[in-house]
Amino acid sequence: MKINTEELDWEYGKVKSFCGKTLLEKKNGGLKLVKVSTKAIYPTHQHPNKTEFIFVLEGNPTITIGEKEYTSKKGEFFNLPHSVNHAIENKSQQNECLLLVGSIKE
Repeated sequence: MKINTEELDWEYGKVKSFCGKTLLEKKNGGLKLVKVSTKAIYPTHQHPNKTEFIFVLEGNPTITIGEKEYTSKKGEFFNLPHSVNHAIENKSQQNECLLLVGSIKE
């Protein structure tokens, strides 16, 4: 199946300044294109039954995994293990971030 992301609407979720386009949604996981506005913070949280992953397409989001904080760049991939606290922040005042964010249930 082919998906043209240009034709999909941006959907806003629980956290202000984060919106996404669902690319794949299955019982055991999914994949979204996520846009992170400037100065946006997705607060620290964890998932007891799924592993998440992030691939940075644009921008330099700060990704916290457990006690480690990473300033990322385009092309970097992050694995967020289940039951480990994690957060995403775009500290830029000028540039949005674009991420591929997915999950796999344990």
